[in-house]
Amino acid sequence: MRDWSLSSGDPLYLSLAADARLCKPDYVNDHIWEVELGAADPERSAVLLNTTFGLRARSMRIFLRFTENNTSVTDPNTFAGKPSLRRYYPNFLTLDFVPLEALNVTAEFWVPESHAVAGRVMLTNKSNAIRQIKLEVCAALAPLDGQSIIPTQQQLVNILAGQTGGIAPVIFMTGGPKHGPGPHTSLLLDLELGPGSTRQITFAEAALDTVAASFDLARRSAARSWEAERARIEMLDASQVLDIRTGDNDWDAALAFSQQAAHGLFFSGSEHLPGPSFVNARHVDNGFSRKGDGTDYAPSWNGQTPLDAYYISSILHGAPQVTKNLILNFLSTQNEYGEVDSKPGLAAQRGRIIAAPLLASLAWQYFQTTQDEAFLAEAFPKLIKFFWSWFSSAHDRNRDGAPEWDHILQSGFDDNPLFDVWHPWSQGLDISLVHSPSLEAMLYREANSIVKIAKKLGKPTEETLLVNSQAETLKSALAAGWNADQSFYSYRDRETGQVSTGKVIAKKKGDGNMRPKAEFECGVRLLVEIQTKSPAAKRPEVEISEYVTKSKGEVETIFGHQFQWRSGGLVATTQKLFSRVGKISVTGLDEKDKIIVKLIDTTGEDLTLALPLWAGALEAGQARELIHRNLLMADRFDRPFGLPALPLPPAPDADPVAMSISLPWNQLIGEGLLAYGFRSEATRLTAHLMNAVIQNLKQNRAFYQRYHAEKGTGIGERNSLQGFAPVGLFMQALGVTILSATKVKLEGRNYFPWPVTIKYKGLTIARGLEQTVVTFVNGESAIVKDETSCIVEM
Repeated sequence: MRDWSLSSGDPLYLSLAADARLCKPDYVNDHIWEVELGAADPERSAVLLNTTFGLRARSMRIFLRFTENNTSVTDPNTFAGKPSLRRYYPNFLTLDFVPLEALNVTAEFWVPESHAVAGRVMLTNKSNAIRQIKLEVCAALAPLDGQSIIPTQQQLVNILAGQTGGIAPVIFMTGGPKHGPGPHTSLLLDLELGPGSTRQITFAEAALDTVAASFDLARRSAARSWEAERARIEMLDASQVLDIRTGDNDWDAALAFSQQAAHGLFFSGSEHLPGPSFVNARHVDNGFSRKGDGTDYAPSWNGQTPLDAYYISSILHGAPQVTKNLILNFLSTQNEYGEVDSKPGLAAQRGRIIAAPLLASLAWQYFQTTQDEAFLAEAFPKLIKFFWSWFSSAHDRNRDGAPEWDHILQSGFDDNPLFDVWHPWSQGLDISLVHSPSLEAMLYREANSIVKIAKKLGKPTEETLLVNSQAETLKSALAAGWNADQSFYSYRDRETGQVSTGKVIAKKKGDGNMRPKAEFECGVRLLVEIQTKSPAAKRPEVEISEYVTKSKGEVETIFGHQFQWRSGGLVATTQKLFSRVGKISVTGLDEKDKIIVKLIDTTGEDLTLALPLWAGALEAGQARELIHRNLLMADRFDRPFGLPALPLPPAPDADPVAMSISLPWNQLIGEGLLAYGFRSEATRLTAHLMNAVIQNLKQNRAFYQRYHAEKGTGIGERNSLQGFAPVGLFMQALGVTILSATKVKLEGRNYFPWPVTIKYKGLTIARGLEQTVVTFVNGESAIVKDETSCIVEM
């Protein structure tokens, strides 16, 4: 069991919440806490637990106060020895500090279930004198309604209690405390400590509907066997978390915190999902459903996408069963047509669009680690049915064998400026009207994974002939999107297969007619943009004709309901293709509203266009060109903190989106680098991503949804899964795959600047720069110097 010594200035992540592996957290009423080790403001600086009960209070703070000889201290900045973190788990942590000279304190905080938190404080007198110490557990509640924390009694026991948001927080302390004199509301114990002696006290907070119920839960929580509970936590951790030691404490901490934080996102299965499911972020403002059933939760709490599942599976390298459960959750939503829901949630939430095709790839990865053939046999019929569902006319609209996304939310890049409608610099193009290389790449890899699964299960070759044929069709579609000039992929129009440049052909203010007389070599699709400053603007009607008269040529009418609201107005895309435009008529505009008609623009580039690298769809030479001319070029995607979403911002205020680092997408592209033999480049990418994560854990004690590619600053939601350190990519770049406690796969060499030691279930892998030593739990060891892929087993 590793003991840390992390303090202010080191990477830190100090969120605590109920652990679904040890209890059943309450999905609709989950109290999440964050530990603070001090603040710049001396008035608020303390070793404290903080929450808002899911925004049912402005804040609830529990902190410690130590007094000797009329000198009181709460501010860690004034301690004789400042707090350091020794142990961390999703629901438990241990701190060491010295608040007064020669008074050593160990404080442990533990969240046993969703409605309670407990603490244990151990004080040791390191001096030669008998000392009189006053220990206070203080509390401050800033309620939204109700009552602040006050001293009171319950069953003749001194407690602290308050009211906020329909709950009654109560604090109970062992040892028969009295109420403190102030200035903070507190429970106080007078302790006499002889030379070298130790005293221990426990306290607990609980918040249920009434003071009586809260008191009962707090008292029961404080009475639980602390040592037994901690032993359970430590044993579970040893069986599911990789102990990674690089020689760089910052890296070790970030990799450890990410694994723990990922485990901390899970909730137990429900009647709506068979297995444990996870939320995308768990912080103090989360966890309360006002409707009481979870259906009102924000996107980060209403389910997960296949890309989220893929990423969390890669982080939890030491707990492969997580992957199996997540796949089964998705497959449990499959309908009669084979479609799987894109975002199943614990409260029966559904994305109501078909899931991104990543499940067969994920299932094959799970099998390679576990050799769980029974699972493959169970999942295979559903996986192949899901694969074929993508090729129905609902998703492959022109039946060319290369489907289109139905909605931008499926794509995993919600802010894509080609399709997004929320930013003024975005185009708002209907994503279903273009060929997206990311979707074609996912389907291509799905096809190959299905073929591998079928072969493993001994299925007849005939069963996968059509899948192989479909894979070739997808590969041809990807080839058609290859831009040889840039050695990169492009979006293409669904019907013409061409790249369109976005030229404006007509514009005017208000109602009326326009006669652009524009002609094109081949059919083009048009984008109609309405610019208005009126929030209550009517949806207009626009008629586009190839000729001035309607008697010949194509005519398309875009009705009001076909327009989509976007930042600054409305937008719609024509369903028909035009070889010329002779007349455009518009009705329903105010005189100050402006209409702009232009060719759709599919020239935009983003990181998702590199996904064919991950899918293995490129020839070696193409892959080399894509990597060197795009991923390794500083004026393209190669930035100090990882690969950004876009190579360049489409507008100055688009910088936070353009330069944002998505860890899941970087994970996929990193896997693509490894698949084509670019191990040192994948190692370098891993280092860039780790630098961003570590910077934010040091400065803000938090992960973030995204990171800025040039500055490393956090962007988006705090403590989001999408910002956890890429543990999976680190392990893959290192060339180590743990198949079990007695079996390891090694490949390539270690390109990191230091030897790496990994411990897991009694197994130790010492990955040096020239050789690897694998030591099993029985003492047997093997030394591997060859870079060729090999299996080492006991």
